Amino acid sequence: MTCLHDRHINPLILAGLDGNNWHLADYVKRGGYEALKRILTEKITPEQVIAELKASSLRGRGGAGFPTGLKWSFMPRQFPGQKYLVCNTDEGEPGTFKDRDIIRYNPHALIEGMAIGAYAMGITVGYNYIHGEIWAAYERFEEALEEARAAGFLGNNIMGSDFSFQLHASHGYGAYICGEETALLESLEGKKGQPRFKPPFPASFGLYGKPTTINNTETFAAVPFIMRMGGEAYAGLGKPNNGGTKIFSMSGDVARPGNYEVPLGTPFAKLLELAGGMRDGKKIKAVIPGGSSMPVLTGEVMMNTDMDYDSIAKAGSMLGSGAVIVMDETRCMVKSLLRLSYFYYEESCGQCTPCREGTGWLYRMVHRIEHGQGRADDLDMLNSIADNIQGRTICALGDAAAMPVRAFVKNFRDEFEYHIEHKRCIVPAYV
Repeated sequence: MTCLHDRHINPLILAGLDGNNWHLADYVKRGGYEALKRILTEKITPEQVIAELKASSLRGRGGAGFPTGLKWSFMPRQFPGQKYLVCNTDEGEPGTFKDRDIIRYNPHALIEGMAIGAYAMGITVGYNYIHGEIWAAYERFEEALEEARAAGFLGNNIMGSDFSFQLHASHGYGAYICGEETALLESLEGKKGQPRFKPPFPASFGLYGKPTTINNTETFAAVPFIMRMGGEAYAGLGKPNNGGTKIFSMSGDVARPGNYEVPLGTPFAKLLELAGGMRDGKKIKAVIPGGSSMPVLTGEVMMNTDMDYDSIAKAGSMLGSGAVIVMDETRCMVKSLLRLSYFYYEESCGQCTPCREGTGWLYRMVHRIEHGQGRADDLDMLNSIADNIQGRTICALGDAAAMPVRAFVKNFRDEFEYHIEHKRCIVPAYV
């Protein structure tokens, strides 16, 4: 998807990109690698870098929203052995497609951000784990790595300093579970991608048992801009506790699907306007604001909600990865939930019994309702099963399967009840 200028407000990561200006020379013209140069030539200390990150209020852009500067401060800088830096580009959440555009259109921002992070945490080796179903983006990133190495922005004694950093790309195989950070580490080590028990956490026992910091693609890509403009200025682009800009992947029933970079705190109504409004002039019915695993909200609620972590949480959902799935009045909520439930049933790694068995139960029950075989007690049973999955698994995939079920049933219960009573859909397009 080409990123057009009128699709953004105060863009940083996606500013001025057209799909053809991703090379190193183009990035340097835009001020690329200036932040890394200044850090190394002016001998800015790692502590100062982390302080800027904390001042920026940058929160993890992969879904959890954890403060980045605080996370970087957890890394034991004086650890005598090898430490690792890992970027999570295993973008498999339905509705999410921002990270692949970053490595397609602005890969050097990610490389520079990872190099700055490595400097701040005293790390010499890093990996970017890229989702298995975006091969072209993986190849683009490999090309960018070669450019950065040839120019001396990666490797030994970068820019004549005593800082060395080797960065490698690793190609996954399309497993959604590998987006979970410890399953990603297992896969990087050549093992089956299954989540680890925590604690210990990656900061103390990560890749190959060594201290490891893992951040999302968009998080790392924001770092060079923070270091160039200053943490406080970056924070000022957003709202308190929600610093900077955020890339939202707009999909579904909007006139212009695509990625939109706007300040955190931008009203959803404005974001919808940037995406061309509702397709074919239809009414908005429902929105999943942060990727398919986040609770669905009604269109009415979303039209009065701002796009930031705290506002979305107050509305009853989560910002997640920023994948905004918009559904109009013709969409059947039972059929929509059926598709999501099937995805999580298929993608469960099977390690935890509540997830392995529970996701199958959820899918089969929603399938029964959709196909005219629903029972009067099915909705209460769905909530009961979701309750027995959520919070009872090693990783959050169980929660990701349970939360949509609970939210769809809560916010569109009348539609589910109609399916059960009348054995057909209440939505005219599906009758």
